[in-house]
Amino acid sequence: MPLESWEEKYRKEPLDLRAPDPLVVNIASTLPPGRALDLACGTGRNALWLAGQGWNVTAIDFSPAAIHSLAARAKQLRAVVDARVADLEKEDYKIEPLHWELIAACYYLQRDLFARAKQGLVPGGILVAIALLVEPGKEHSPFRVQPGELRGFFEGWEILHHREGADASHRAV
Repeated sequence: MPLESWEEKYRKEPLDLRAPDPLVVNIASTLPPGRALDLACGTGRNALWLAGQGWNVTAIDFSPAAIHSLAARAKQLRAVVDARVADLEKEDYKIEPLHWELIAACYYLQRDLFARAKQGLVPGGILVAIALLVEPGKEHSPFRVQPGELRGFFEGWEILHHREGADASHRAV
């Protein structure tokens, strides 16, 4: 989606009051708080939760409206989040190598970002990557992965959690 569309979306719905992603919660809850990087954070539901758990969080998004919303919400919650506007596709933000205990890339697919994110982890660090699957009947999408594709980005890595398929919360009944 172009920046203008995201800006419009975030101006209409400035606060994302949804709970953090359950996978981020489950994984981060098993770790001692450290440095966390939330890539394409949107309005920061994961970043805010992590900060509330004692993590030192940097959150990146290319939408100024999203980052403004995140900063306002962080102020309300008295949470400390280093929220930055940066275009990850243009590499406006450089992921520091061997720096992060946790990196989250949730519902944002930039295939060439995985290599940089993996290099940003300290030994024993964890990368939480969540991507949408391609819709049935469609062959390719720049924003969705093919079955098995996400797992392929982590060949040779210990995969702590892997699931593909329909999410019950998104099923039509």
